[in-house]
Amino acid sequence: MPRLPGTDLTVSDLCFGGNVFGWTADESTSWALLDRFADAVPSTESPFVDSAEMYGNGLSEQILGRWMAERGMRDRVTVATKASPGDKEHPLSAPEIRAAAERSLRNLQTDHIDLYYAHYDDPTTPLEETLTAFDELVQAGKVRHVAASNYSAQRLTEALDVQQQQGLSPYVALQPHYNLMERAVYEDELRDVVADRGLGTLPYFSLAKGFLTGKYRAGETIDSPRAKGASAYVGEKGDRVLAALAQVADAHGTTGSAVALRWLADRPTVVAPIASGRSVEQLADLLPMLDLRLSEDERAALDDASA
Repeated sequence: MPRLPGTDLTVSDLCFGGNVFGWTADESTSWALLDRFADAVPSTESPFVDSAEMYGNGLSEQILGRWMAERGMRDRVTVATKASPGDKEHPLSAPEIRAAAERSLRNLQTDHIDLYYAHYDDPTTPLEETLTAFDELVQAGKVRHVAASNYSAQRLTEALDVQQQQGLSPYVALQPHYNLMERAVYEDELRDVVADRGLGTLPYFSLAKGFLTGKYRAGETIDSPRAKGASAYVGEKGDRVLAALAQVADAHGTTGSAVALRWLADRPTVVAPIASGRSVEQLADLLPMLDLRLSEDERAALDDASA
């Protein structure tokens, strides 16, 4: 059972990305997705759902909040959301963080957020101001734990040092861009900081903007808002990775998506990859990762193909 380091949060192996709520999935579809995801997660774990203030300008949080209230699921679900930049001049200033957190609490219909991220670094605001504001939210009981998203290794280290020196609530997690097609930045720069400082990693774009589903290949047109991003991975390396995924998936009678997510979940420092689907059918391709176990040889084959 994955546990977020430095916390008592025992979460699902997969974190469901709420970016689709109100965007590519309307509210009724979003509820169906949440129902299916929650049903698939073992009762010993907490269904982990990731949202952000900027997703649909709050609509993602609102849909999640309405679903939790109607289903009586708030105590079972681990909720992550983020203080986002939007059009703010100083998005991680103390007043902006306080206002963002209050909006998210209202949207989510809850009195606390389990994991609250700085969505992007804000070089215009002193780190001490940002981190003190996050700490005040923790001390007030409005946020249980704080985390960083899209931070460089240098800024993450600086932030952790300030938190330690000032006795402030520490970042317990990092949300970076990391998957089979995007390994270098995380593995060469960020992973050592995360490991040395005892954080957990929750990667986004875990399926490389959908490319690792295998739908996006040279010469094929796919009707998807992710098609442009996924097409960037079409090429020799992409073909190599998709072939390795297909071989492992065939051996297990599962999907390439599930294999890609399992590979990521098994990486050092990773707690749970974040992935989403805009339909229950797409989600069904992801869920087998919860029970999938890869052999050392299979992981090595994927390592080699994606190197």
